[in-house]
Amino acid sequence: MNRYHERVWPSAWMFIAALLVIPATVLVFLRINVWVGVFLGIAIYAGYVALLIVASPVVEVSNRQLRVGSARIPLTVTGDVTAYSTREAARVAAGPDLDARAWLCLRGWAPTSARVDVTDPVDPVPYWLFSTRNPDAVRAAIEAARATQARDDLR
Repeated sequence: MNRYHERVWPSAWMFIAALLVIPATVLVFLRINVWVGVFLGIAIYAGYVALLIVASPVVEVSNRQLRVGSARIPLTVTGDVTAYSTREAARVAAGPDLDARAWLCLRGWAPTSARVDVTDPVDPVPYWLFSTRNPDAVRAAIEAARATQARDDLR
């Protein structure tokens, strides 16, 4: 059962602003052939959109694990969860306060992030830092999943 699921999509303005590539390409090819410019502009825009979709990671918290993009970690080896709910807090966490050993999945189009400490003594990664639009919801989902797991372990 998924307690939290989010795809960290780019903002709508990134898709809209990229539409400017179509008239720009048409202008470049205007002297050669306008239809070649239109075709190439649309193809470049479609490639850009496809790249944005592929680069949008999924953040998912289930009863047993945290998944960010293609990476997974069992909740049993995670520690404190910190939600960086403001742009400034997320910037500081990803900049001046960043540990070079941390595992990162940051996207510039998502202004907030979450940090999940790793408690596995064998793992050299001290924490995961990843973009999410709802860091408080991620923290709540992880804490709820841990509570459920602890209850199930007691039974």
